[in-house]
Amino acid sequence: MPATVLEARALLLDMDGTLVNSDAVVERCWRRWATAQGLDPVAALEVVHGRQGYATMAALLPDRPMEQNYAENRIMLAEETADTEGVVPVGGAPAFMASIAALPHALVTSADEALAQARMTAAALPMPETRVTAEMVGASKPDPEGFLKGAAELGFDPADCIVFEDSEAGIAAGRAAGMRVVGVGPRAAALAPDVHVEDLTQLRVEAGADGSIRLLVDAA
Repeated sequence: MPATVLEARALLLDMDGTLVNSDAVVERCWRRWATAQGLDPVAALEVVHGRQGYATMAALLPDRPMEQNYAENRIMLAEETADTEGVVPVGGAPAFMASIAALPHALVTSADEALAQARMTAAALPMPETRVTAEMVGASKPDPEGFLKGAAELGFDPADCIVFEDSEAGIAAGRAAGMRVVGVGPRAAALAPDVHVEDLTQLRVEAGADGSIRLLVDAA
């Protein structure tokens, strides 16, 4: 028997750290950036995950003009898009994505469209037809805009959606959107999501005849 059963009408999926393990390239690019700014790379990496790059830069260098952050974020996105070495699917992601292919779901990521395409392709995962990427929102996670937009695109109320996230910013965004959150991976473990899984192998999905989605979460 599963340890937990959640019911929803739609699923909203973060990408990095949730479906795709891109930590290697994220750390390479952001270590270079932090070192160039005279910042401690280890401390910088504590802030990076889940946010758009300009928001990370603003958090680390709060006195710097935002125009400079936006400009450097464009450079960072290009570097990350070109570097897919070490990008692999999170455990269980291929089977999980196959199980929800016919169910309402959307990708909600802080990556832009080009980066999302590059990483999903590198991880050999199908790209959801409905997605909310960086270009489509005015505010980065932890703002809930992306998840609210994803729910609206799918045609469901926020309360009927379950968010899948790995980062502090992403989990906060899901909560702020009024959604339940499944935390995925080690970063999520200490952030008190509604349910935590080590990876996606702990999840099974069942489709109800009424259009509902049953999410069965096995104990670790």
